[in-house]
Formats: sequence, C-alpha cells, structure tokens
Amino acid sequence: MSADRPRPSRIADALAQIGACTLFLFQLLGAIPKSLRYFRETIRQIWFVGAMSLVIIITCGLFVGMVLGLQLYYVLSIFGGTAALGTVVSLALYRELGPVVTALLFAGRAGTSITAEIGLMRATDQLSAMEMMAVDPLAYVATPRFLAGIVAMPLLACVFNALGIFGAHLVGVTWLGLDNGTFWSNMTSSVDVWKDVINGVWKSTAFGAVVALIAVFQGYTTPPTSEGVAYATTRTVVFSSIVVLALDFVMTAFLT
Repeated sequence: MSADRPRPSRIADALAQIGACTLFLFQLLGAIPKSLRYFRETIRQIWFVGAMSLVIIITCGLFVGMVLGLQLYYVLSIFGGTAALGTVVSLALYRELGPVVTALLFAGRAGTSITAEIGLMRATDQLSAMEMMAVDPLAYVATPRFLAGIVAMPLLACVFNALGIFGAHLVGVTWLGLDNGTFWSNMTSSVDVWKDVINGVWKSTAFGAVVALIAVFQGYTTPPTSEGVAYATTRTVVFSSIVVLALDFVMTAFLT
C-alpha cells in the first residue's frame, strides 16, 4: 500500500459497521428456526442475562425512585402540587426512565458478559470447532443470546419500575408524610395502561433487541486476541448506550 493513499474516514468505518451489523441481524433471524432445537440453551441464557441482573436492577430501581420522590416532592411543593407526586414519578418511570436506565444497566452488566464470552470462544477457536462438528455457531451461540436479551429486558424494566415506585412511596409517604391514599389514587387515575405502560414495554423490548444484537455482533466478529476482546467489550457499552438514547428519542417522537 502506498504511503500517500488516503485512509478511509471514520464515518465510512462507522457506516461499514452499521451495514455489517444489519447483515448480521438478518443472519440471526434466519438462524432462529434452527436454534429452536437448542431451546434449553436459550432458557439458560435468559437466566444468565435476566435473573443474574436482578440485583443491580432492584438496587438501582429502588434508589432512582427514592431520588425521584425526594426531588419531585420539593419541586411540586413550590406549586402546592405534592399530591401529584405518585403520578409524576410513575409517568416518568413508565415512559422514559424505566426502559432507558434498565437498558443502560443491561448493557453494562449482561451485554459486556455476552461480548466477552463469545469473544473468548472466538479467541480459543471454539466457534471454529463447532463448525467442524457440524454445529452452527449462529444457531447454538449467537441466536439464543439474542433472543434472551429480547425476552429479559421487558421483565427487568417491569421490575425496575416497580422498585422505583416503591422507592418513591417510601420517601413521599413514609418519610415526608404524603397521604397514602392520595399517592395511589392519583397514580392509578392518571396512568393509562396502553399509552404509558405498554409503550414502555415496547421500548424496553426494542432496547433489549438492540443491546443484545450489538453485544453478540461485537463478540462474534472480534479479532481472536485478548486485546480484541477487550476493545469489543468496550465498544458494546459505548455503542449500546448511544443507540439506546437515540432510539429512545425516535420512539418517543412516534409513540407520543
């Protein structure tokens, strides 16, 4: 290669990565029927990325709800609207904070684990060994983890929302003395199941698919070196966070 030949720009590299990830998505979707024979592996991955993430989801959900309850109580007290605390907290959690924060936590905990695990399989030639034994790595390794992310994310978001509302209740009712009946009645009368709750579920499902796709793609295509696995794990967190926030804006614009 000549020294004066221009290097491809970062924008071109980014577009190439997006195109490769899109093609990889179609490969995953095509491998879903074949992956049904490995149903137990899919269940194991749901346990790994879902149940094993419950501790951080529960802890963060509780404290996010407590912070929301504390901050919003003092803001609403300026306008004499502390009775709306339950409504504001629940809408903020169901529509935005629940799906988004859960997706970011999911990317940091489960996404990095998926990338590192598949990357180590690539580095130790386990994926090549599967191909030699007539086992499709896409169907046995990649697709179960992709499906597990889609299934686990909405469930984790529901847990996050429940703990967030519980944390706001602890602060608003138990600590600051807001009436318990007012807290719950205003919330139940203002929150719409389809417009608020179901839209949040759709968001979390889309975020789960995006995070799982990026994690599997980065691990599956990483260079088979320890340095390559480390960079792939970092890219999973960075790319997942950016895509989740951008997708949240797009979905909010269309769903509201």
